Amino acid sequence: MENNNFALDGLHEECGVFGVAGVPRRGEESNADAALTTYVGLFSLQHRGQEACGIAVNDAGVISCRKGVGLLTDVFTDKKLETLKGASAIGHVRYSTAGGSDPENAQPIAVSHIKGNLAIAHNGNLVNAGVLRQEIEMQGGIFHSTGDSEIIAYTIVRERLHTDSIEEAIRRAMGRIQGAYSLLAMSPRKLIAVRDPNGFRPLCIGMLDDQYIFASETCAIEATGGHFLREVEPGEIVVVEDGRLTSIDSGLPIHRSLCSFEYIYFSRPDSILSGVGVDWARREMGRALAREYPVDADIVVAVPDSGLSAARGYAEESGLPDTMGLVKNRYIGRTFIQPTQAGRERDVRLKLNPLSANVSGKRVVLIDDSIVRGTTSARIVSALRDAGATEVHLRSSGPPFRYPCFFGTDVPDRENLVAVGRGERQIAEFLGADSVAYLSDVALSRILEGAGVPICKGCFTGVYPIDIPQEPQNHIFQKPIRRL
Repeated sequence: MENNNFALDGLHEECGVFGVAGVPRRGEESNADAALTTYVGLFSLQHRGQEACGIAVNDAGVISCRKGVGLLTDVFTDKKLETLKGASAIGHVRYSTAGGSDPENAQPIAVSHIKGNLAIAHNGNLVNAGVLRQEIEMQGGIFHSTGDSEIIAYTIVRERLHTDSIEEAIRRAMGRIQGAYSLLAMSPRKLIAVRDPNGFRPLCIGMLDDQYIFASETCAIEATGGHFLREVEPGEIVVVEDGRLTSIDSGLPIHRSLCSFEYIYFSRPDSILSGVGVDWARREMGRALAREYPVDADIVVAVPDSGLSAARGYAEESGLPDTMGLVKNRYIGRTFIQPTQAGRERDVRLKLNPLSANVSGKRVVLIDDSIVRGTTSARIVSALRDAGATEVHLRSSGPPFRYPCFFGTDVPDRENLVAVGRGERQIAEFLGADSVAYLSDVALSRILEGAGVPICKGCFTGVYPIDIPQEPQNHIFQKPIRRL
């Protein structure tokens, strides 16, 4: 079946999590602020997921949750936020990788069990989700969703039945789940932040007044008026109870492997990951791309917004002017679908329109963060030519995608990846460009690992930081019951 979603031609953002670990105070309205703070934090993480969102609050041990499909502004109004009273809260914005976009897959997931209540919000993908789900179902477990976050909740609850604390249950559960998980868990008395031993996905800690806050990116902490403290370390369990923070070592072997695409595309340019600024990293990628693949041209043009920083770096290194050649319409949703080819071509014009006055008669170096299927790239190249560009040389600040990702990046099947089975000259011909070149994975490593950030490059190289099951079962879950 042909994919008609213009946005789906590129990669998709990861999920985002945010949490506030407040201290309950009798008779103070500040107990209601956790939901609002979480909403503001999630708003700064909306780029990581636009399909669904939700917030769970803890009011004196009672956990309430509101979630739904759509953007934050679709799901939450001022009146709805006012109903979410509590001193602590966790929230989630979702883009589906494992599982689909069904409403049942929205997070946080809130459950009640014999020892209390629990809510979790999760960013990442498990590689052994299928095995764990089958095991739980064979023991009578019933699932409402098709994602792997519910599997994590089940696993934690099962361990909680045989332990004295929720943090010990989580520590034991970490020995059973495999893959990528940056996780926030909220019990009646505690808020817990957890990161997998590879640290595939980011998770950081901040302070807002006297409250600890947690977020997928530092930009969300800053948006709430808080200040960044440090990152949750890979394999670390951070527990906040009554305003006190405790760190617990999971005891798992650590092998740092932050997803390289957090720097290339996912994270906001004003965020800092592992001590390295995202904007700096992208400009360095652009510089390296200019050194590896120079071209005689007149101007550098970015595909907004994700190509802006890399284009600036390419222009600085090459000496070519960084020129606005494409204007982005920010009012077109990411799930804007048209059923016809004519409609899809019109969508490109609606979303990215060339600036003819700037590109006409010019040899253009077009900078994008990645080239996935290639169909959108081809349309952008065609649009620039129609606007009068005499040459279009496409450069990607990320290496070519040739392999699947099992840790949360939504890389299409290999047969749909334009770089599989094609050399750069063939890709250029396919896209209608004068030339195509990608940043090498060697240069990517030199930039990030040279700055002290060990990275995962599995989708580029086929070499993964952990063993992958021969037949991953993450995507074969039964479809949920259809709600009419």
